Amino acid sequence: MRTKTGLMIMTLCLCSLTSAVSYAAGDVEAGRSKAFTCMGCHGVASYTNAYPTYHVPKLGGQHAQYLAAALAAYKNGQRSHATMRAQAANLSDQDMEDIAAYFASRTE
Repeated sequence: MRTKTGLMIMTLCLCSLTSAVSYAAGDVEAGRSKAFTCMGCHGVASYTNAYPTYHVPKLGGQHAQYLAAALAAYKNGQRSHATMRAQAANLSDQDMEDIAAYFASRTE
């Protein structure tokens, strides 16, 4: 019984992950210009946000699918961060893919 339940949970998780990242491929060059605002925080070495205080993560080299899914989660409220939600609010799926492709291409 445990094996079936575990398998069902794992299948549901994989299905939800797959649907969260099933956008069109991103364009690195388009993402470069779209990510201009992002670089104000995510492009500064050892940058710390003022309020609430936390270290702003570097995004260069992250997996594009992860970054696109994170942006989508900020946009739809699954991730709660007021600034990121505001930044992602007007991004299309293609914008998110392009920005994700750009950051994934960086080697920082």
